[in-house]
Amino acid sequence: MDKLKQQISFIVEIDKLKNIFRQSYLTDKSRHENDAEHSWHLAIMAFLLAGHVDEGIDILKVIKMVLMHDLVEIDAGDTYCYDEKAKQDKREREEKCAERIFKMLPEEQCREMYELWEEFERMETAEAKYAAALDRLQPVLLNYFSEGKSWKEHGICIEQVIERNSGIKNCSPKLWKFVEELLHDAVKKGYLKEGY
Repeated sequence: MDKLKQQISFIVEIDKLKNIFRQSYLTDKSRHENDAEHSWHLAIMAFLLAGHVDEGIDILKVIKMVLMHDLVEIDAGDTYCYDEKAKQDKREREEKCAERIFKMLPEEQCREMYELWEEFERMETAEAKYAAALDRLQPVLLNYFSEGKSWKEHGICIEQVIERNSGIKNCSPKLWKFVEELLHDAVKKGYLKEGY
């Protein structure tokens, strides 16, 4: 019963992820996406797009990674990927939350969650590279299909987006080619500016 109570407490705690809003808008431009929606979207993408990755991957592991990778933002908040100042203490803030939130779980699950989070952060395994590629692709899609609403609000240029997302090509040259084409089209349509 103690184990179940720990798991239920964790489940209730992570409901807070629904209140952490990101900079990306929903494609209908009605509001910002929240972290829980982002994680769900990545989980769907993980199995739909797996055929575009050259290296064999454990899809269940990737799905676990993307569903839990942003749980640390419950305490740390979402750090906008183009905010250099906020990124300076991002790791420290997220580690504190990882320590707190994963310790709510029974020991074995705590260890698994922490290891998955660390693996995602290091981006060294095939699964972590794929999860990270999806984590970068999804906001590009939302920005493009919301006509660059967030990019425009923050004055983001194509060079910044390419620099931030170029790691996608290490995982899937096919996905990267698609992203490059989308970004150049975004510039043509005025969703994204050129030059810093």
